[in-house]
Amino acid sequence: MIDFLRGRVVHIETEYVVLDVRDVGYRVFTPNPYALARSEEAVVLYIHHHVREDAIQLFGFPTREEQAMFRRLLDVSGIGPKVALGALAGGRPEVIATAIQSENLSFLTKLPGIGKKTAQRMILDLKDKLGAVDERWAAATSVQIAMDAGPASEAGGSNWAAAREALSGLGYRDSELDKAWNAMKGQVTGEESPDVLMKRALQQLFQG
Repeated sequence: MIDFLRGRVVHIETEYVVLDVRDVGYRVFTPNPYALARSEEAVVLYIHHHVREDAIQLFGFPTREEQAMFRRLLDVSGIGPKVALGALAGGRPEVIATAIQSENLSFLTKLPGIGKKTAQRMILDLKDKLGAVDERWAAATSVQIAMDAGPASEAGGSNWAAAREALSGLGYRDSELDKAWNAMKGQVTGEESPDVLMKRALQQLFQG
């Protein structure tokens, strides 16, 4: 069983990266592939090795926390790897954990692929399994939920606020995010989820 991989990112697609580990290319599905483009050196991805009848897939995460939350989400009835990956693209693990423990359906249903019934199942299955939530996690959730619920002054405004907050957590500066938004906002309809906006912004940031 693979626990983690260390290597260079040699190829990026919208859903996965190819990681060169000692001249072997591993296709690894990850929440925000373009975020890994900032590193020209070796990166570490913590792996979930998913085996099914017709495929063997690797899902990778920059932190142990994301890896653990991904596995927790897979324990929820109706959530498969793609939905779990999409949820982590839309919210950090501590944010998702706090939303589950506070039974915040409004926030959970904004995550990509999560409808009301699935959000209720997440709360039912995971609320008592996530342990105590750190005060910093609760604060982070409050900020993101407030951004997501805030008024949108232009197309995609509130969802962009959530995507922007997540990108800031990846280390991008305000000036970089403003430049990315200015380049893409003309094509935003207002229907895009935070996950979609985040991926578009990462493409802009990667292109410079």
